[in-house]
Amino acid sequence: MFEHLQPVPPDPILGLTEAFRRDTNPRKVNLGAGVYRDASGGTPILAAVKAAEARLLAAENSKSYLPIDGLPGFGEVVQGLLFGTHATVVANGRAVTVQTPGGTGALRVAADLIAQVRPETRVWVSDPTWPNHFNIFGAARLAVDTYPYLDRSRLEVAFDALMEALTRMQPGDVMVLHGCCHNPTGADLSDDQWEAVARTLAARGVIPLVDFAYQGFGDGLEPDAQGVRTLVRHCPEVLIASSFSKNFGLYNERVGALTVVTEAATQAQVVLGYLKQVARANYSNPPAHGAKIVHMVLTDPELRRQWEEELTGMRERIHTMRHLLVETLHEKGAPRDFSFLVRQKGMFSYTGLTPEQVDLLREKYAIYMVRSGRINVAGLTEHNVGYVAGAIVAVLKQETK
Repeated sequence: MFEHLQPVPPDPILGLTEAFRRDTNPRKVNLGAGVYRDASGGTPILAAVKAAEARLLAAENSKSYLPIDGLPGFGEVVQGLLFGTHATVVANGRAVTVQTPGGTGALRVAADLIAQVRPETRVWVSDPTWPNHFNIFGAARLAVDTYPYLDRSRLEVAFDALMEALTRMQPGDVMVLHGCCHNPTGADLSDDQWEAVARTLAARGVIPLVDFAYQGFGDGLEPDAQGVRTLVRHCPEVLIASSFSKNFGLYNERVGALTVVTEAATQAQVVLGYLKQVARANYSNPPAHGAKIVHMVLTDPELRRQWEEELTGMRERIHTMRHLLVETLHEKGAPRDFSFLVRQKGMFSYTGLTPEQVDLLREKYAIYMVRSGRINVAGLTEHNVGYVAGAIVAVLKQETK
């Protein structure tokens, strides 16, 4: 069975982390890994999470399976974050949610659902996008195409090109959109652009699938959800894959959810049956611990207040590092303008650096980033930002000689 197999190349991001670990340079900096890091360079456990875990440990009396669709009550708190309190779509019974093993699991359940009910569907992902999107939808044997997203000269959304691509999508196609903090570019749609996209999707019968992994990391929990809410206001059918890895720091607990909005409540219940069928075939039922943490934090007023304060702290630290990097690059004589980094949102940003410049930064300065030039801004600290900025300037000036 296996004798004919050839070695698989390492994942471009996980492989980068492995190379970083092997590097013995004491000044090495990892700007590739997609996890939040605090000012000391660590990935902390939130205090609200620790408090919830202590309560859960004290009260836990069983390790029995969860239902196929997940922890009871989990869907309600997920929908509360997505749609807000007293949302019409919830009151009308048009939304159903299943708990999944992380946001990746939510995307895979969505892909399998689409493949089961409409296998001829073409899925459109942004260019660029999170590379694993191609793996997930391809594994479900769905046709995958791309639409232009980034103006690479200005490093902002190429909105006219995006809207033109929308006119080529067919009724029943699926358009994958990043709810906020676009990965990998950090360039987000404005409220007016979300409105235009939503109206066009509805008019053309194209179904939006929102990858929503960073709620709270852009402008805040409510502002970051405006794109999703605009889509739901205009489109009869919407799929939303949520992740709690980043905003709860629950990376290794694999906590996610897939929410499907249908045109009618009766359809929602039918879709829920299909979602359970897909989940049963994939992983039978989801893990409990992380979901219990999220549910407890979001339903306990004091824990929720604490969590929102911690989330605000993470978001503000990223904003601070964006400004500091731009200022330091300017102070060190960068031969180009990097102010676009301040306008981008979330953990990730496209720097505009070429693959060759990225290679030189790694080889000469032990600064690790994805070859596309994407950086994890949370990997910067007050201690290393000067070194990183100086190295970037040196590489840029070297290539302009």
